[in-house]
Amino acid sequence: MKFENSPLSESFSYHKLEMPFGDFFLCENFIIAEIHTGVHFDWQKIGMAAKEIIAHYGLDSKVGYISNRVNSYSVDPQDWANISNNSNQLIGTAIVYYNHMTELNAQLEKRFATALNMHTCYSLEEAIDWVNNLKIAL
Repeated sequence: MKFENSPLSESFSYHKLEMPFGDFFLCENFIIAEIHTGVHFDWQKIGMAAKEIIAHYGLDSKVGYISNRVNSYSVDPQDWANISNNSNQLIGTAIVYYNHMTELNAQLEKRFATALNMHTCYSLEEAIDWVNNLKIAL
């Protein structure tokens, strides 16, 4: 379920960042990303989003990242390794999947992100709980 259409959106204060390739919901402790259908979410797009996200949170922030896979899109699993090596702001990443193919892709991506704390989830609520528990543990 899309974040804005869920009851969860009423529980959190957030800023919506609309990019040509997806929407990002910037909450206090975490980001929820919903990439548009058919997009290849590559390193260039990641950089564009990161620039805006860092401008919002600041360089010293620590946030979780939730990939809410409500749409079908592609990502290069190797980019997770690049993110792991180039981001001090991310405390962990949760991938929410809604079908078997997305689950398999998430498991593959998890293998590439060895330096990043990554968790796969069945629901957006589970992902938010997991990320918030990471934040508390810091």
